[in-house]
Amino acid sequence: MKIKYLLPFVVIGALYAFTTKISSTDAGIHLNGTWKLLSGTEISNGVTTVTDYTKNQQMIKIINDTHFAFLKHRLVASKDSSNNFDAGGGSYTLKGNQYTEHLDYYPNTTIEGNSFTFIVSIKGDTLIQQGLEKLKTGGPEKIIYEKYIRIK
Repeated sequence: MKIKYLLPFVVIGALYAFTTKISSTDAGIHLNGTWKLLSGTEISNGVTTVTDYTKNQQMIKIINDTHFAFLKHRLVASKDSSNNFDAGGGSYTLKGNQYTEHLDYYPNTTIEGNSFTFIVSIKGDTLIQQGLEKLKTGGPEKIIYEKYIRIK
């Protein structure tokens, strides 16, 4: 078996091992607020992509008692003045440290209606969100690891 096919399983195992260590403190997780995405790592088909959201683009996630919304745009507009704006949102559930987003609103209707489950942890003003993104319609599965900072 090729190593690129093993990598996602190794990463999932590592994420699981990390999350089991924090599960004893999960009862105190409070997600409400506005969160700025600092970095995101995505692993899909054995390819790892790391995105620095402090340069060239920005994304925030707003979470209240029942819903979440995210807004993302490029910081420098292109020649045609577009900024590659993206947004979405919906309801969510939080059970312990298991956070599930139900994407009720999104420009691409093939993604709308999906639910994505993540393990979350908060240390100080930093939110870590990690999990597996799998669409109902198929396509490549993605391991997602995101780091946010609470906006005061």
